Amino acid sequence: MIDTIQLGTPDRTALLDITDLVAGKVREREVADGLCIVYVPHTTAGVMINEGADPAVMQDVANTLEKLVPWKAGYHHGEGNSAAHIKSILVGGSVQVLVEGGRLLLGTWERIFLCEFDGPRTRKIHVKILRD
Repeated sequence: MIDTIQLGTPDRTALLDITDLVAGKVREREVADGLCIVYVPHTTAGVMINEGADPAVMQDVANTLEKLVPWKAGYHHGEGNSAAHIKSILVGGSVQVLVEGGRLLLGTWERIFLCEFDGPRTRKIHVKILRD
């Protein structure tokens, strides 16, 4: 079974911590051990695992992606959101996290982030939990 989380994003670029939402789905499914797959079915958004203890890290990530892929750069795509598509490709659309003892097996500082690059929008996050 696939669980879907819907989340509104506040800005064009937003890196939102969704760890607790995903962990809640693991608890709801009562999975002791397995694999949790988090997938974002959008071409202008992504998902990543990175440090969540210091919010400055996500600000640095957002700022660096903007420098690498600026919003206005002579792109050809008619909708005007090519930068969001490119950032989504760089970040990726899915992550996998081991589940052990009913918990996501993340590192001490690791969190799962929804990466919005073309907001504000309502985004879907699909969560599939496989049992061992």
